[in-house]
Amino acid sequence: MARTTIREEDITSGAVPTTGIVGTSVFTASGTWTKATREAALGVTIKRVIVEVQGAGGSGARSGTNGYYNGGSGGGYAKKLLDVSSISSSTITVGSGGAGRGGTGAGNAGGLSSWDDGTNTITGTGGKGGVYSSNGNTLGSSATGGDINITGQNGGTQGGGYNHGGDSFLGNGGVWNSISSANLGGKGYGSGGAPASSGNSQGTSGAGGAGIVIVTEIAG
Repeated sequence: MARTTIREEDITSGAVPTTGIVGTSVFTASGTWTKATREAALGVTIKRVIVEVQGAGGSGARSGTNGYYNGGSGGGYAKKLLDVSSISSSTITVGSGGAGRGGTGAGNAGGLSSWDDGTNTITGTGGKGGVYSSNGNTLGSSATGGDINITGQNGGTQGGGYNHGGDSFLGNGGVWNSISSANLGGKGYGSGGAPASSGNSQGTSGAGGAGIVIVTEIAG
């Protein structure tokens, strides 16, 4: 079982306000957001939350002798304001970035991230692995359930200097470098990894950026 990583931040260093934004819970691994636990920690009644869900990014492809190498795409992002007066907890899923590709072939997809409280499901789909083909980009992945749903950027296709991983709402895609053997992974959260080229004696393609779920807690 993966270890849950949560960073809880109170808005003030002294007394927590009794209305407005009072705290933030940041999930970088899957876990559970529990309202009673956060209320006890903050000393307030949480009425609403703003949920941000970012799916993980896909990794880039690695070419063989044919020169097919395309970047992984960015994961989907969703944001929603929720009334949690009748919600006690939510299951949080955080996707892992697609692992870099060491041998010839397509990149690996990123995992989805989500909030699921039994009534509301908010999902950021993981980015796609870089396409192992000379035709087309690696299409960005979508998000559902938010007030705002943003599709991740396409992973760049080969040629013309556009061999890059797709950006996400919370991250920048890795950039392919025809000289260096370092193939950069996605930066930030949810971004796609850069591809690799065996013709340039490059090794593993860039990994996708991990997903994240951010819960901003509102009292009053």
